[in-house]
Amino acid sequence: MKNIVINIKERFSDKIIKIEQKSERRVYIDFKPADMPGAVKFLFEGLGLRFATAKGIDTHLGIEILYHFSLDKTGEIVTLRAVIHDKKKPQIESISKIITGAEWIEREIWEMLGVNFIGHPNLKRLLLADEWPEGKYPLRKEK
Repeated sequence: MKNIVINIKERFSDKIIKIEQKSERRVYIDFKPADMPGAVKFLFEGLGLRFATAKGIDTHLGIEILYHFSLDKTGEIVTLRAVIHDKKKPQIESISKIITGAEWIEREIWEMLGVNFIGHPNLKRLLLADEWPEGKYPLRKEK
């Protein structure tokens, strides 16, 4: 884990908001939403980590987007996290041009939380019925 974090710090020292070591084999690294594609590309293509999954969470700070990467040889997990503060119009650049496998999970986050993934090739419903009302997102916390 130490080498991965050192590599990320060297490459993105001016863009990292916070590094949170959760355990010996798990770390969270916070970036601004605009810096996420570069960080994703570096982990996936530069360091060879496997994209495991992504998730979105509605928190008091905004909508968090978390991309989880695994170094399968060692069981280490690196999570890149960005908070989108504008809940009225949440958006972040899609990573699907870097990792095709992210298309489906970004569609799910779009549908459940209303996050627009800029540049996504096919944002359309995946889970909700066609009759589901526009602008209603099941995983959003209502005020």
